[in-house]
Amino acid sequence: MKKLILILLCVSSVSLSFTQTLSPAKPEEAGMSGERLARIDKVVNDYITKKWIPGAAVLIARNGKIVFHKAYGVNDDAKQTALRKDDIFRIASQTQAITSAAIMILYEERKLLLDDPVSKYIAEFKNPKVLVSFNDKDSSYTSEPAKSEITIRHLLTHTSGLDYPVIGSKELVAIYAKAKIPSGIGTPDHNLGDKIKALGKLPLKHKPGDRFTYGLSMDVLGYVVEVISGMNLNDFLKKRIFEPLGMNDTYFYLPKEKQSRLTTLYEEKAGKVTKVVAMKDRDPDYPDLPGVYYSGGAGLSSTVEDYARFLQMLMNGGLYNGNRILDGKTIELMLTNQLKGNSGTFQFGLGFGLEATKNDKLSAVSIGSFSWGGILSTSYWVDPKEKIVALIFKQIYPTTHGDLDEKFIALVYQAIADGGNDKR
Repeated sequence: MKKLILILLCVSSVSLSFTQTLSPAKPEEAGMSGERLARIDKVVNDYITKKWIPGAAVLIARNGKIVFHKAYGVNDDAKQTALRKDDIFRIASQTQAITSAAIMILYEERKLLLDDPVSKYIAEFKNPKVLVSFNDKDSSYTSEPAKSEITIRHLLTHTSGLDYPVIGSKELVAIYAKAKIPSGIGTPDHNLGDKIKALGKLPLKHKPGDRFTYGLSMDVLGYVVEVISGMNLNDFLKKRIFEPLGMNDTYFYLPKEKQSRLTTLYEEKAGKVTKVVAMKDRDPDYPDLPGVYYSGGAGLSSTVEDYARFLQMLMNGGLYNGNRILDGKTIELMLTNQLKGNSGTFQFGLGFGLEATKNDKLSAVSIGSFSWGGILSTSYWVDPKEKIVALIFKQIYPTTHGDLDEKFIALVYQAIADGGNDKR
């Protein structure tokens, strides 16, 4: 009988470890030092006092317990409106992990395979071509056949050869601009299907699978979700991810009753931090607009707590609050390096940067951790070995003080009070 009880307790313990839902707790209850976590206050406030950033929101969870959740500084410097913990941030490229999860939901339902050609779902990607030469004067170019097609896996790993508007290579930035291909940030009125189909006819930076190039791959995947599911990306994410996880503050475009919680966007110019103002080609308050363009690569806005729920689900093996989003083996696949050849120390899975043996000991982060961030100064990482989920959100681009994110990592690990788990 005692043996049976022991077995049941072990099974129960394993089950609970995979069904953790985030809840507030004292740091010491999760093996963290409250005294050492308080060092974060000094460092973040120092950046604010020096006017390097207007504010920041931080959340740290360990073992499913939220041990640190604070907001610093202001949302709007002119109005001196304090930043709140539940304020909503433009998360830009952090959208991509959620889009990757959507694709993997369809993969589990066998509605697609990772090595399917994209042209199976979007005909315009049939017979892709690679850029050969480019004319600066009129953005004309020559190209040659790519010899192989772009696959779903190529898109998930940014090895498709697609580039990014605005921040990509000089040649593709010009070609995309001429074809009116948007970046996905602040383009609410475009039609996703029309733009992705137009993108499929343009040249690639390199042949598919050749190397990692950060580009519009996730926007293409967002449209693949629409084609396969018969739903727009907004509705699919809401039904299959946001509602089951309780991510009630994550949107492409905010409802009116939540628009007051949108953070102010700042930029650094000549060493001075100022509010981004609306211009003809940009509206910093795009999440408040009645948009219809659902960018799977950059379009979402969220809170630190909402996004932490998504990350905790991944660390739980796909289960959160009794709702299974993905299978544990699928997440294991997503967190396996997919880059081959000359990728150096950089490791990337299906939607995440990875801490692996090849790039370990460059920081305190454990092997098996995964991370990414957004261009507007939001970032996160998850350490499954230490059971840590950590996020720091700011709203400033460009900035010369992005090193706060690295300091934040060190501040989190130095606050582990129980000795930590064996990482190596």
